[in-house]
Amino acid sequence: MIIDFEKTDGLVPVIIQDHQTLEVLMLGYMNQEAWTKTQEEGKVTFFSRSKNRLWTKGEESGNFLFVKDTHIDCDRDTILIKASPVGPTCHTGSRSCFKTDYNQNFLFELESIISDRYENPSKESYVNKLRQKGLNKIAQKVGEEGVETVIAALNETDEDFVNESSDLIFHLLVLLKEKGKSLTEIAQNLEKRHRKS
Repeated sequence: MIIDFEKTDGLVPVIIQDHQTLEVLMLGYMNQEAWTKTQEEGKVTFFSRSKNRLWTKGEESGNFLFVKDTHIDCDRDTILIKASPVGPTCHTGSRSCFKTDYNQNFLFELESIISDRYENPSKESYVNKLRQKGLNKIAQKVGEEGVETVIAALNETDEDFVNESSDLIFHLLVLLKEKGKSLTEIAQNLEKRHRKS
């Protein structure tokens, strides 16, 4: 789809969203040249209205926004970019320019942390210790945590139930990683099943 830069005097708004947590990080503007540079380099480049020039986010701070996916709205005059942020996005040092609660969808961040533990194992890492025990032990831990979650739901406090549920989800994320699967695949499958029902 071609962006209609002429409709808005050469500049279109660009919404930047964290590709994992879906948190809105910032709003900027692009002209045709900034859009082209962003596509070519894979790093978000805006047209700075205050500097009156192209400005690649992170060119001074190193806090780049690496493009993961782009979408153009139905009127062809707004861009949504899902990006992987390096460091804080806002010049104030905040993760988001909108000061939203930190990492509202932490499950995807946790999935990323687990992946990092796999790629950069350390002796102190619980994930690494669990991984060394193999698939059977990881699957067994998911089963144990599932049973403990049920017991907590029926016989213990709400706090116990939340803690056991957290343990279950954590170990399930490790099992997904061990099997080479992702939360995104699970979400897509659930969405597909929902549409059929």
